[in-house]
Amino acid sequence: MIAVAIVAALLGSAGAYAQDASPPGTVLPDRRPAPFKGTIGMSFADSKPDFPHNRKAPAGAPNVLLILLDDVGFGAASTFGGPIPTPTIDSIAKTGLRYTQWNTTSLCSPTRSALLTGHNHHEEGFGVVAEMSTGFPGYDAILPDTSVTIGEILKDNGYNTAWFGKNHNTPDSETSQSGPFTQWPTGMGFEYFYGFNGGDTNQWAPALIENTTPIEPPAGQKNYHFLTDMTDHAITWVRNQKTIAPNKPFFIYYAPGATHAPHHAPKEWIAKFKGQFDQGWNKVSEETFERMKKAGIIPANSKYNPLPGEVGDWDSLTADQKKVYARMMEVYAAYLAFADEEAGRLLAAIDELGVRDNTLVIFAVGDNGASAEGGFSGTLNEVAADLNSYRPDAVPEALKDLDAIGGPTTYNHFPVGWALATNAPFKYAKRQASHFGGTRNGLVISWPKGIPQGGEIRTQFHYVSDIVPTILEAAHIPQPKVVNGVKQIPMSGISMLYTFNPANANAPSHRHVQYFEMGGARAIYKDGWIAATTHGLKPWADAASKGNFDKDTWELYDLKNDFTEHDDLSAQNPKKLKELQAAFMVEAKKYKVLPLDDRTVERFSTKLTGRPSGGLDGINKITFYPGMVRLPEGSAPEMKNRSFKITAYVDTKDGDPSGILITQGGLFSGWALRVVDGQPQFIYNWMKEQFTTIKSSEKLPSGKAQIRFEFAYDGGGVGKGGTGTLFINDKKVAEGHIEKTVQNRFSFDETMDVGEDTGTPVFPDYQDKMPYAYTGKLEKVVIELAPVPGNDKKAVDNAKKDAATAVSLTD
Repeated sequence: MIAVAIVAALLGSAGAYAQDASPPGTVLPDRRPAPFKGTIGMSFADSKPDFPHNRKAPAGAPNVLLILLDDVGFGAASTFGGPIPTPTIDSIAKTGLRYTQWNTTSLCSPTRSALLTGHNHHEEGFGVVAEMSTGFPGYDAILPDTSVTIGEILKDNGYNTAWFGKNHNTPDSETSQSGPFTQWPTGMGFEYFYGFNGGDTNQWAPALIENTTPIEPPAGQKNYHFLTDMTDHAITWVRNQKTIAPNKPFFIYYAPGATHAPHHAPKEWIAKFKGQFDQGWNKVSEETFERMKKAGIIPANSKYNPLPGEVGDWDSLTADQKKVYARMMEVYAAYLAFADEEAGRLLAAIDELGVRDNTLVIFAVGDNGASAEGGFSGTLNEVAADLNSYRPDAVPEALKDLDAIGGPTTYNHFPVGWALATNAPFKYAKRQASHFGGTRNGLVISWPKGIPQGGEIRTQFHYVSDIVPTILEAAHIPQPKVVNGVKQIPMSGISMLYTFNPANANAPSHRHVQYFEMGGARAIYKDGWIAATTHGLKPWADAASKGNFDKDTWELYDLKNDFTEHDDLSAQNPKKLKELQAAFMVEAKKYKVLPLDDRTVERFSTKLTGRPSGGLDGINKITFYPGMVRLPEGSAPEMKNRSFKITAYVDTKDGDPSGILITQGGLFSGWALRVVDGQPQFIYNWMKEQFTTIKSSEKLPSGKAQIRFEFAYDGGGVGKGGTGTLFINDKKVAEGHIEKTVQNRFSFDETMDVGEDTGTPVFPDYQDKMPYAYTGKLEKVVIELAPVPGNDKKAVDNAKKDAATAVSLTD
């Protein structure tokens, strides 16, 4: 009787789980034990085991390769009529489908949040890039637990998942080794990550992360480039995955930094494009438009949007300008073509594994339109131009060494004219959510097993949030209702799978409404019509918008007859315009778009936004020890626009030591406290344009010593100068004035390091000595921060005035 009771109790327990009626896959992770099918006796001898198994993907579920390029305009790639050959994307289109009305958010982090979750970007807290988040639900840059990523969903449904390349969806203050790591790729459902955190990285010296650990690029590797490195890692990962678990599907998210600035490409690739853009941006734009018409990518009745006159007519430029600007475009073209080649290597590896037939390849040719952030003359230092609103004429400097553009000594970005030419046939550029120049990107999808007729074009209107529902429907996986105990918000994305059927080639779009908003520029699509307002913004202008939300001028376009948004019908059809404006407000209230926010550089400031600034928030005295390297700027002590002290404690026993004591930033902006042959120095690098060195003529004494650098900020606004004083054991040994300081940010990817320098050098003279580790004994470094000058309402008001004339939206 006792044995019978035990058996009944055990079976009853299993039965309780089996009675949970939630459909498989809707509650994740789904670890409910399956009903026990063995037998349980008094001992193992008269019992039959039945092992539980991990959840498996549905039978026939495809492998998924999701590729996302960065800052590529609709009119750049040859696949969509552009001037840059992209044979890999071409080949995917030939076996699959090209989408000519697929849309993004106009900015990086926001697009990626929607791509990965199937939700609108404001729903995900990414109404703007991570570094500019504010304390409102639609703008806090915190992905909510109520909408997990496609990585989490597929992992919990039996997939292996990996992410390679760019991650720009972690809060700026959470990118250090103190975490938390919940919003890093490995905390968002990806079992492996190899890439970088932030808006961009130096492709020759990237700030690499493997899972959650900072690592350095391979030492001594000739001609290293991150794009090749990340592809090598992706190939290794997928080969291992298919070798060890051949029946388990994979999901790869492959997100190169290409073609976001810096435009870094191998010399041999740049050479391929020599002379190919000498005709200039006006002609390239016109030629692209005509190719698109001829290929049927755009309707035959489409009208051409000429480049705005303020951008500059190519024929009116000087010979020197043409030479430099053509070279910048050659470098950009090389970068895109090189990225296409590397994606092709990954696809070839998948082909070799024999699984391409059931691999769903989704290739998004850009996360927004091409970027106009390089300014009218382009730039050799995007850190200066994009992050700190400093854009001197790049031509004189570029002419000194044209071949350097695209290499390790530049952080280059092409001029506005090329951005608009590669956004053909649309108006405006990245950041401009009101028009398709900022939001229209090419998309190709291939799936031999699921798309029976390749080589066709699809014109249905779709949005970036539609990708996740498409993947789930293809894999026969339901949208989850509960994940990790949290109820999920239904996805706003709409599956595009219906378009895979040739019978639906010309079917009406399943998406009827979609709003767009970024920095106050906004638009609303509804059943073939779109209403838009620029809110007074231009993607190539740094000044804050002078628009008025209540008095903005709106435009109206009939997309069924006007593919390129050429003819504004707002005056002819005010009733339709009002209908769409009302529809925008409905969507804005529904998806956390409000409050509308057109501030620019103010949103970079933790002081003005109240945004957390990492574990050091509010701490004004910090002690660092050797080995503390790769501390991202978002989590480092905020040393800009204020006075500070740095004290290094050393012990000199033999000889004259050299090397870095502490540094922040790199070759394109930063500072370093170092020792050269026993003599301390402080170096300030302002935008790679003005180097100030304050150095001691006295050497360190034998034994223990303190090296102190004091900086007294001049005040009077942001980016001002100050006096630097160097001490050895409280004795002043040097003093100098630093004329200008960095106002907003040293970099997206360079870091603070103690005892050595990772990334690129702050001063070029130790490039060959990197990481230039201190050869003496460094005990610790103490940073003391003075209060921000005038930390009161008046100072905040003044800071807002300074911000209003400084840098604008970026990513």
